[in-house]
Amino acid sequence: MNNEENNIQQEQTETIPKPIVSELPQEAKTKLEVIQTLLEQCDRTTYGHKLREGAMKLGISVRSLQRLFKRYQQEGLTALVTIDRKDKGKHRIDDFWQEFILKTYKEGNKDSKRMNVKQVAIRVQAKAYELKETNYPSYRTVLRVLQPYIDKKNKSIRSPGWKGSTLSLKTRDGFDLKPNHTNDVWQCDHTRADILLVDRHGELIGRPWLTTVIDSYSRCIVGINLGFDAPSSNVVALALRHAILPKNYRDDYGLHCDWGTYGVPQYLFTDGGKDFRSNHLAEIATQLGFVLKLRDRPSEGGIVERPFKTLNQSLFSTLPGYTGSNVQERPKDAEKDAQLTLQELERLIVRFIVDKYNQSIDARMGDQTRFQRWEAGLRAIPEILSERELDICLMKQARRQVQRGGYIQFENINYKGEYLEGYAGKTISIKYDPRDITTIWIYQWNSGQEEFLTRAFAQGLETESLSLDDAKASAKRLREQAKTVNNDAILQEVIEREVSVNKKTRKQRQKQEQSYKATSVQPVITEEQIENQTDDELINESLDSAIGEIEVWDLDEMKDDYGW
Repeated sequence: MNNEENNIQQEQTETIPKPIVSELPQEAKTKLEVIQTLLEQCDRTTYGHKLREGAMKLGISVRSLQRLFKRYQQEGLTALVTIDRKDKGKHRIDDFWQEFILKTYKEGNKDSKRMNVKQVAIRVQAKAYELKETNYPSYRTVLRVLQPYIDKKNKSIRSPGWKGSTLSLKTRDGFDLKPNHTNDVWQCDHTRADILLVDRHGELIGRPWLTTVIDSYSRCIVGINLGFDAPSSNVVALALRHAILPKNYRDDYGLHCDWGTYGVPQYLFTDGGKDFRSNHLAEIATQLGFVLKLRDRPSEGGIVERPFKTLNQSLFSTLPGYTGSNVQERPKDAEKDAQLTLQELERLIVRFIVDKYNQSIDARMGDQTRFQRWEAGLRAIPEILSERELDICLMKQARRQVQRGGYIQFENINYKGEYLEGYAGKTISIKYDPRDITTIWIYQWNSGQEEFLTRAFAQGLETESLSLDDAKASAKRLREQAKTVNNDAILQEVIEREVSVNKKTRKQRQKQEQSYKATSVQPVITEEQIENQTDDELINESLDSAIGEIEVWDLDEMKDDYGW
């Protein structure tokens, strides 16, 4: 910029009167309130939260708010006042062309006819040729004339939805969320999977609940939670924890690709269920720095609900125990065919999502897979949070009292806590992952807040993996058998069930149980035959009988089964 332009700009700035706070228009006052919150001293996470909330309040992007804040620091209140041009809203074309453009567009979209802006511009060009006019409105001018009319016409549409490749999601408080990058907007919802599951002993349990977290920009499934607990804020929190953390799976999952999605969203967009309006979820959002937003209408949830249909049609329908989505059309043998456990189904779902769903091309993604779009849409490499920062997402159990020696009892299992001997007699809070409760996290209340103390381990189960459902099933079975419920008994019960159902379907197990009931027919030996037998024959016969009763175990197979 040269000196002359600087002088002109300075003269224009000097002619603009300094605004007074009390006389600011309401829009400028709202901007000032937002900026004042950004001026307050706070940590980085809180500042990011305030920045996103302020952008939503003003109906602008975070980047636009940052530019406004910078201008305020340079210009003061003047930056908050919008000075409109005198000719704003007017087009510098004569009335003839303006009326011709509007009339052509309206006539071209009557009844079943459809005409777009480009076609109107062609009609304008043809009319100018007919009138021998050389100065006629360009395509951009035609678009400026028609845009207010088009916006007014579309204002009655419930949801802005897709415009080309751009998505707009309307919130209950009247804002439009526009996910332009990865991890901008996540969506979360629950469904009951259309498949019946059994426990480790083969007894029918029922249909599990599946919770998914979807990235709106890429359509990637970024996290899940599978279990029998009904939808709640705890279930949502577990799904979020899974989505936020990097995901690593054992070799027995048989994955060919990586589930490389992780990070923290800017917004979590959900329906209005009470699990999404809970104080627990609000605390998680505040601590992790994202904003909760509710859908304006049910139709806004298409992105998160569509994968449920895909999972039912492409995965669950191919598995034993599939119930179908309609009770009247449920297969007759669904209960008899059920043979999958929760852990087995979870492995199949993970494999389907990682190797197929996230690696597939969405209809609106062009030539990119969902995961490729997720990678390409990142503003920067997401920050990896520690598991301790995400303990707030773990399920919380009622408080427990520390026993002498630093022991704790939870779900009939005894735990030994590190450095808990000094807390004997005190009440603590427990958090745990229901997929594996061999380790729990201990917290205490300090000045109205939970403070992490230590971990506690299930005695004798340190090398095992035990889910909450398995622990409850084992305890129930032991009580029915009038046996003592303790760590050793639960471990032994789980091992026996593993052995009894190892590599056998439910039908095979039932057939085996029936065969045990049938009495085997043994040959009858008379006294005369015994007297005629020699001593060597009797000895050999006794040895054969003894050897037949010996049960042989494969050491290598037992090591694989129990992780020795």
